[in-house]
Amino acid sequence: MMNIIDLRSDTVTKPTDAMRRAMATAEVGDDVYGEDPTVNRLEAIAAEMLGKEAAVFVVSGTMGNLISLLSHGARGDEVILGDNAHIFYYEQGGMSAVGGLMAHTVPNLADGTLALAAIEHAIRADDEHFARTRIIALENTHNRCGGRVLTPEYTDAVGALAHANGLMLHIDGARLWNAAVAQGVSPARLAAAADSVTCCLSKGLAAPVGSVIAGSAAFIRQARRNRKLLGGGMRQAGVLAAAGIVALTEMLDRLADDHANARTLAHGLARIDGLAADPTVVDTNIVVAAVTRDDVNAVQVAEALSTRGILLNPLDMQRMRIVTNYHVTPADVEQVLDTFQELMRGDVVAAGGGAYIYG
Repeated sequence: MMNIIDLRSDTVTKPTDAMRRAMATAEVGDDVYGEDPTVNRLEAIAAEMLGKEAAVFVVSGTMGNLISLLSHGARGDEVILGDNAHIFYYEQGGMSAVGGLMAHTVPNLADGTLALAAIEHAIRADDEHFARTRIIALENTHNRCGGRVLTPEYTDAVGALAHANGLMLHIDGARLWNAAVAQGVSPARLAAAADSVTCCLSKGLAAPVGSVIAGSAAFIRQARRNRKLLGGGMRQAGVLAAAGIVALTEMLDRLADDHANARTLAHGLARIDGLAADPTVVDTNIVVAAVTRDDVNAVQVAEALSTRGILLNPLDMQRMRIVTNYHVTPADVEQVLDTFQELMRGDVVAAGGGAYIYG
């Protein structure tokens, strides 16, 4: 049986044995009534780690982002966010479809930031002709920019700009845990300037499902209402929350292993003819590599690799996104590099297809 090395995303991680044991023995109750002690404990742990008054457990990061934006804004309000933001690219326009919120995009810089001047320029004047600007949304780490981290100082500056203009700052922190480990700072420090933050448990931390939203107690009360509105009210959800507790208490430090594997991978890819990768911009567990051969594209390379047991996603026809995760070992990284080397020396069979990437 072929050994599969899955580098498509850290969403492919499976729960650890400790998580499975915790799930099997979890004390449960009805979470909509606030009676699930395991969910309540997860929310308390997450709120403390993120430096916020309260938190709420939700099904996914996409739901968490949508709930947060709905809780901050009203129909017709505007959200300033990056033109490569996950919320803008991969969440089906939910803030518009469900909440009637408008996206006002500004360019993401290569490091995932938005220029402060560009944000300030995008804030609408108080004029009856304009939509009201209500929210600024950042992403840390930044997915489409290659897992780049936003520094606490940058986030503080955006928060100060937001609050000086009466706006709310939301952080899509799906991989905020990675950003914290990479910079050696606490998650709370990275979220200090934010009015709300969404963090995933089911990516690098390997829980089977779920995210948390954190913010003020008043914000979380509104978030719970919007969770119910979207059908996200869960009942005996402690069986899921138990895995999330293990994720937050046992899995954060090991993210450094994923980062180290990603750097090794980037250095190796940079040495292979027909590929281009820049190890200096690999902050966390995401590597972006470009195909530089004229006779083949990234989709064809990805399809050829899949026949050899290596799964990854193209970002577009030139670039591939490669994500290390809990199940990828240093030996796997060496196998991936050897396979890339062999493949790029020979003919890559074209098989059609289109670019795809999701989480």
